[in-house]
Amino acid sequence: MDDGHSAIALTDSGNLFGAVEFYRACKKADIKPVLGMTAYCAATSRLEPSGGSNPTHQLTLLAENDTGWTNLKRLTTFAFHEGFHYRPRIDRELMARHNEGLIALSGGPTSEISQALLANRFDDATRTATAMAEIFGEGCFFLELMKTGYEPQDRINAGLLQLHRDLGLPIVATNDVHYLRPDDWIAHDVQLAIRAGKSISDPNRFRMGSRQLFFKDSERMAEDFADLPEAIANTGAIAERCEVHIDFDSYHLPVFATGSDESTDEMFERICFEGARRRYGEVTKEVEDRLRYEMGIIRDLGFVSYFLITWDFVEKARERGIPVGPGRGSAAGSIVAYCMAITDLDPLRYRLIFERFLNADRISMPDIDIDFCGNRRDEVIDYVREKYGRENVSQIITFGTMASRGVLRDVGRVLEIPLAEIDKIAKKVPQGPGASLASALESDRDLAELRDSSPEMQRLFDLALKLEGLARHSSVHAAGVVIADKPLIEHVPLAKNGDDITTQWQMTELEEVGLLKVDFLGLKTLTILREAVRLIREVRGVDIDIDRLDLSDQPTYELMTKGDTLGVFQLESSGMRDLLGRLKPDSFEDVIAVLALYRPGPLGSGMVDMFVQRKHGEVPVEYPHDSLRPVLEETYGVIVYQEQVMRIANILANFSMNQADALRKAMGKKKPEVMAKFKEEFIDGAVKDGHARSFATELFETIEYFAGYGFNKSHSAAYALLTYQTAYLKAHYPTEFMAANLTTESGNSDKVKELVDESRRMEIGVLPPDVDTSRPFFNVEDGDIRFGLAAIKGVGSRAAELVQQERQAGEPYATPEEFCERLDPTVVNKTALEALAKAGSFDSMGLSRRQVFESIDATMRASAQTREDRRKGQGLLFGGGSADSEAPSTGPTVEEWEEVDRLAMEKEALGFYLSGHPFRKHGGFYS
Repeated sequence: MDDGHSAIALTDSGNLFGAVEFYRACKKADIKPVLGMTAYCAATSRLEPSGGSNPTHQLTLLAENDTGWTNLKRLTTFAFHEGFHYRPRIDRELMARHNEGLIALSGGPTSEISQALLANRFDDATRTATAMAEIFGEGCFFLELMKTGYEPQDRINAGLLQLHRDLGLPIVATNDVHYLRPDDWIAHDVQLAIRAGKSISDPNRFRMGSRQLFFKDSERMAEDFADLPEAIANTGAIAERCEVHIDFDSYHLPVFATGSDESTDEMFERICFEGARRRYGEVTKEVEDRLRYEMGIIRDLGFVSYFLITWDFVEKARERGIPVGPGRGSAAGSIVAYCMAITDLDPLRYRLIFERFLNADRISMPDIDIDFCGNRRDEVIDYVREKYGRENVSQIITFGTMASRGVLRDVGRVLEIPLAEIDKIAKKVPQGPGASLASALESDRDLAELRDSSPEMQRLFDLALKLEGLARHSSVHAAGVVIADKPLIEHVPLAKNGDDITTQWQMTELEEVGLLKVDFLGLKTLTILREAVRLIREVRGVDIDIDRLDLSDQPTYELMTKGDTLGVFQLESSGMRDLLGRLKPDSFEDVIAVLALYRPGPLGSGMVDMFVQRKHGEVPVEYPHDSLRPVLEETYGVIVYQEQVMRIANILANFSMNQADALRKAMGKKKPEVMAKFKEEFIDGAVKDGHARSFATELFETIEYFAGYGFNKSHSAAYALLTYQTAYLKAHYPTEFMAANLTTESGNSDKVKELVDESRRMEIGVLPPDVDTSRPFFNVEDGDIRFGLAAIKGVGSRAAELVQQERQAGEPYATPEEFCERLDPTVVNKTALEALAKAGSFDSMGLSRRQVFESIDATMRASAQTREDRRKGQGLLFGGGSADSEAPSTGPTVEEWEEVDRLAMEKEALGFYLSGHPFRKHGGFYS
């Protein structure tokens, strides 16, 4: 290292979140990584709340060897799972059990020893130091000295040196590092204010006691501790002692239990060939060759159990009636995945490439992401937990970072810049993957001028640039689940996020240490398809096999061409509908292409225009070489897919498919030095095959240009199947399809309104909610859609289900009083009744909404009295319940609200106007 350090320690507070990333970076820079943690220690017990007689203190723990690293992972896991109270805490009992291989330092100003010294409790400090030395053993507990310019630290140092003399405990020099450079203290101070939700000027907010918490070079540390050479020497000695090896070369997959005498390899082969016969009927030589090729690579790489595990939970989901997606990502390129029914798209028919999924030359864990019905995804995860052991399965942590717009807003708030002004500035900065404040300032002259317009703006942008990209909070990954061969604590430290157990390392780091990660994704479209198929069966008596549709159905393509695609998967945006109108898809291959083309790169590069013009014969279709016609014919000579780049390299430059995948990946990353190497290999290969060097050079540059925008065809093809399925249902069963969409979106009133408007445009009636006919969710009734009760705000699914169950068990509800009498008032409560009344759910009883609404209290009293009378037997004696003259069906007629008020109430309950619009009466527009 340039500043003289040969080793660096990372001690995150209470966790090991950054350990793997730090270890990798150190190894890459040829610096020894020292792995550790600033532990939070409960003074008495981790099992008791913090505070009072059980305060929490800090202690520095370092892993001396692999055993210490294992114990460090255990300690931080137990801290979250057993000792969490505001912070993850350990205690002396836990440290005594897991002390082997650890070096402990007494800690900074908030350590137990430091706090005792500051309070002039030297005897307590002595007892604590003696106890720690006994816990960690001789030579493994050090008194930690810092020189930070913080006055209390000077007093702590004096006390530590006295303990050193009295007890003979060794001393060590450290520096508490919170930022890199001396002037970064300002940005760090702003970061503290952001975390606390305070402004920079708040006199009561937390501040660090020193401005010397930067990364000091070896020369500065030697100067600071010139009077204590022993402390500096011990710093180096500890670094020498610490040697941890993180294994990135082993896999920790569970071995799939077959449940019989059959081996995993035998079961794998049996399932693959049974599936091949089911998929293809006759297992041709082409099918068998491809299948055996993929199976051989999967076996050689040790991933047989991976495929069986995935097959098993997908199979279990289907057994339980949980919809599973046709595939996503590059896994759709595997015939093994297709034959095992992990994916549902034939890779041979659509010329998908296995090596795009699993490259034997670039060994890494396969990545099979599975879509499940959004409502039932958790059932599949629970099955996996039960099968492989809850201690072996965990959700995965993810970290939210300070992104370009967000960091400007955060810093602006802390600096007390007016919110409106900050919002205006933030909106000028792009957002999304790859967006950054630095690149925005480089590319946007107006933004750069704004930054330079005043010292205040300069400060805002400078601080935001320093903080951009830093972690802001942790959360649970939306889909990721990790499955291991033994309790996860043996491989990875665990944390808790609320009630969820998560790993402390992110998805990519888990893959690096050889753990099996699977994305269990909840996809709303699968829920829509399931509900639509159910409605079609119920309403029309037709069983639709959604996975076996005719992919050449012309009404489906006509619907796409017209842009009639609201509710159709991936085709809803106005830009996409415009593209569909231009492209006029008439084959499934066109649908695959549409999903790949509708992205900023292809749209902005002219690829889309070229594709459309060639499809419609406006310009001739051209191929770089006749041998590439089979590769590019389906896209009219335009290189749309990454797989096409791979096939071109294979055909023209004799690249193996593994080499071609490496080329595809390099083109996506656009690293000049890597590309130069591949370019030379490509040209040499093409020349060796008889092509002119000039032709090979020009072709490489062409595919390099298009490869920058190329899309993964496997993913596009798999998702095109969902697109086609939803479009087919809308074309042939529009009422059921729209009802299914409305049910799935019932929690989003804006989307419900959009779908209601679309249904009416399609001349499908949308009937208001009705307690005597509505179901919990949207239903088809005499060719119209009946509004679902659960979509009314304030009703909820439990109350809606109870309304339907009671109605089905008896008769329709005759009056609001009877409605209340028959239903549990703790479920269908006053809030639900008010919402039902506002929404017009009692309209069919011939009463005004106002009359029902204003009599709810009286109705509830009357129904409660009736229930009580019946309980006592009076109902049977006198032949009826207690009457109440205020009840809506027996009381005086109450006129309806004025239309504007009635509609306002309706909008409050539904989120939009269903039965009319207040502007209509005055000649306005329906909205």
